[in-house]
Amino acid sequence: MQSRIRIVQANPLVGDVAANAAKVIAESVRARDVGADLVVFPELVLTGYPPEDLLLRPELMRRVEAGLQRILAEVTGVTLVLGYPWNAVGGLFNLAGVIRDGQVIAEYAKQHLPNYSVFDEKRYFRSGSIPKVFEHRGLRIGLSVCEDIWQEGPARQASEAGAQLLLNINASPFHAGKPAERERLLARRARDHGLSILYVNMVGGQDELVFDGGSFAVDRRGQVTHRAPAFTETALTLECDAAAQPVAPRPAALGPLADDEAAIYEALVLGVRDYVRKNGFSGAVLGLSGGIDSALTLAIAADALGAERVEAVLMPSRYTAEMSNEDALEEARRLGVATRILPIEPAFLTFLEMLAPALRGHAPDATEENIQARCRGVILMAISNKTGRILLTTGNKSEMAVGYATLYGDMAGGFAPIKDVPKLLVYRLARYRNRRTEVIPERVLTRSPSAELRPDQTDQDSLPPYEVLDPILRLYIEQDEGVEAIARRGYPLDLVRRVARLVDRNEYKRRQAPPGVRISERAFGRDRRYPITSGF
Repeated sequence: MQSRIRIVQANPLVGDVAANAAKVIAESVRARDVGADLVVFPELVLTGYPPEDLLLRPELMRRVEAGLQRILAEVTGVTLVLGYPWNAVGGLFNLAGVIRDGQVIAEYAKQHLPNYSVFDEKRYFRSGSIPKVFEHRGLRIGLSVCEDIWQEGPARQASEAGAQLLLNINASPFHAGKPAERERLLARRARDHGLSILYVNMVGGQDELVFDGGSFAVDRRGQVTHRAPAFTETALTLECDAAAQPVAPRPAALGPLADDEAAIYEALVLGVRDYVRKNGFSGAVLGLSGGIDSALTLAIAADALGAERVEAVLMPSRYTAEMSNEDALEEARRLGVATRILPIEPAFLTFLEMLAPALRGHAPDATEENIQARCRGVILMAISNKTGRILLTTGNKSEMAVGYATLYGDMAGGFAPIKDVPKLLVYRLARYRNRRTEVIPERVLTRSPSAELRPDQTDQDSLPPYEVLDPILRLYIEQDEGVEAIARRGYPLDLVRRVARLVDRNEYKRRQAPPGVRISERAFGRDRRYPITSGF
């Protein structure tokens, strides 16, 4: 007997259980109407992921129960597999449930609860321990949830319980290289246990996290037979024949996996789009300096929201080069983004005059530079408040790591699109975007980066060249290597010590920074949580 299975890459809103249940119902009816008999949704699709401490609120569980009851009442003629939390004997479990014609016919409790990196599931859930296999149109189908597939046990249990096909429902966030890593892992699981596997992933932005979708199927030999598009809410239909030996999805044409630069760029776009959309902002505003960071941020914002919903504000100072204004205006023109020019000199002079008694006797230093950045922050926040557009900050990971940013100045804002993007990758992404359509002027890509807060300033006045700084930061932040170990790789020991000190002492700044899209395996915030006060 043949089964037509529809995988739904849903983009739920965390906490909006009623809307998420309505989405499940609508997609299930649509799947049934196009001839599917089994429709599969991601992990915790009813609550969205991660629901965090909403799971501690009894009201959330009442809403989950109401959502499930509505699904049971309204969906017939098709079998559903979906994820939801459920209180049972022993505590709260992360379940994959099977619904057929108004009945829950099977439930599987997630066995392996991740508690590393961005995950904190042991705070909320209890672990399951037993496999679950259900019958569907002659197929014996096993259930698993996300982290279970990264461990060997659950796939082996399902195979030993007689499963021919294993469903793995996920809320698996993106980082660079993750899609290919998933496919390699599932190929190994399929070969090891003689199972075809369907990997169903969530899509969408949720605070710092981006879920990239990219659902796929592998046969028992580990060959990818189907692959859904990444970074888009979509559905993928495939067919399995219970009479075929071995049972495997019928192969279909495959699109390629995106390369890292394309995938990262799309993750940034989706992260910005969903943060703005899901939080109800009317659009975005940002300061456009003529430098590479704000140029990339503007391109991301325009691609995410549409040029008509983005405003770029130029705020030149006495130190701003004319080429910076020219390049900023040219990029905005190419993207079709509206601009506003508000020089900061009047505000800067007023602050200097106000502060003259307090600063008398002190030589000019970073204090005056920071006042300029804070003038800009006040201007941008005023526009954001008045228009309902979120203020996007433009700092990159290299700057955030060493504190090359001003609190209440260029760090002021609601969301930081490139917060997890090192400076060298900023350039690569800008060139990637220009290969699609040249929107960033070439001069922005080739001139030396500068904050333009004093005469003839460049970033390298304060920082090592990014070709040296970025690899040191990657080793220290993302791989937890010590100073001496990094120096043994060929970097000057004094330089490594200086960089490490900058990273450590600027934790207090990062705690006050807005959230931003995570694209690496070790982003500031959810991933890397260090004490501010420390003698380590």
